[in-house]
Amino acid sequence: MMKQKQTLQAAIGRLETTLSTLDESESHWCRRFNSCLNQRGVKHLFAIISRIGDGVVWYLTMLLLPLIWGKAAFVVVLKMLLVGVVGLCIYKKLKHRTRRSRPCHRHTGIAHPVKPLDEYSFPSGHTLHAVGFTVVVGAHYPVLLWLFFPLTVLIALSRVVLGLHYPSDVLAGALIGWSVAMLVVLIQLT
Repeated sequence: MMKQKQTLQAAIGRLETTLSTLDESESHWCRRFNSCLNQRGVKHLFAIISRIGDGVVWYLTMLLLPLIWGKAAFVVVLKMLLVGVVGLCIYKKLKHRTRRSRPCHRHTGIAHPVKPLDEYSFPSGHTLHAVGFTVVVGAHYPVLLWLFFPLTVLIALSRVVLGLHYPSDVLAGALIGWSVAMLVVLIQLT
């Protein structure tokens, strides 16, 4: 057990070093994405998408699935809740351990028209949950992917455009969300 804890601490240490190195190299991309805010309507659009990614659409989905697809959808809702809880635990642990500053706080010239939900940027919780929930819903109701896939992409993009995350934060959030969701999808709850 002690050896596993040391191995985990060493991995987190390497991750912190990697993120610190990436901060400068990714700042260019953050500024480029963030410059989209100068175009008419973009700031408002991505602020709305970011707000939707706070959870509104996912809670609504969890309420509507059983109304549309009946009792069988409760299993999907349970899986979504499991993805949400596990994702939140991983997200909070990584944010607390890595303490990566948001691009808008670290680099000049990056605007952030919406207030971040917390202090640190790695990983993107919005992206983690959007990808995780989309994978679960898509695995059970592929017909809904036409709606949820583009929304998930826009939520992920909004995090960088709004100056709140580095591209690697979004990529990490997507990978974690996908991994957790794939494991949860395999669970037989019936």
